[in-house]
Amino acid sequence: MTRLSVNVNKIAVLRNSRGGALPSVVEAADCAVAAGAQGITVHPRPDCRHIRPEDAFDLANRYPVEFNVEGNPFAGATDGYCGFMEILRRTRPAQATLVPDGDDQLTSDHGWNLQRDGERVAPLIAELKSLGIRVSLFMDEDCSDWELARQVGADRVEIYTGPYAASWQGGDRTEALARIRRAVDGALSAGLAVNAGHDLDLHNLGPLLTAAPQVAEVSIGHALISDAIYLGLEQTVRRYLAVIAASSGQI
Repeated sequence: MTRLSVNVNKIAVLRNSRGGALPSVVEAADCAVAAGAQGITVHPRPDCRHIRPEDAFDLANRYPVEFNVEGNPFAGATDGYCGFMEILRRTRPAQATLVPDGDDQLTSDHGWNLQRDGERVAPLIAELKSLGIRVSLFMDEDCSDWELARQVGADRVEIYTGPYAASWQGGDRTEALARIRRAVDGALSAGLAVNAGHDLDLHNLGPLLTAAPQVAEVSIGHALISDAIYLGLEQTVRRYLAVIAASSGQI
């Protein structure tokens, strides 16, 4: 069954807006894991506008569930930021999701162009795998580089579901699901496991997983934390887990 990894970036956004230590990223992650989440995701960006390197260090090796650290492997050290690859070397998470976002992006909004960046990213993937870290590449749903993703060393791909969510909201649901299905089939045929993430919520998650039950993991942050404002974090995590279970026919 698909696993749920809770992205706690937005907890850090709220903390950073006021300064100090509240709300606690660690306590929020503790709550999510206690409620049944099978993973915790963070995305420490160079501008430290939400998750900071110290948060990743605090969360590393804390849980029996998967720790997934997202980011651009080309992001080097700056003031207050030791560089993304160095964060991975220090934390050695179960999974690293490599994302080709720029330092000034509001959020991740596109996948890798491996025709351009594959040779550059391949040795970094090899280093991460030598540390025992599973590597996933953030990829667009309409890409045709699944075989190339495998060739550069990726174990998984995370399909960028922003366009799917936008189409779903706009009512173009049949074609949106068909695109996801094609992407999943393409990745699986190349020997890659498949994750999915971005703009997934309580409404569009179930149909996606019903159409593509082979998705191994979904990473959800913004919508989940937004729902938690009204429902509470523990109850929200349980609701997402229930959607996942229902899509697999287990409830």
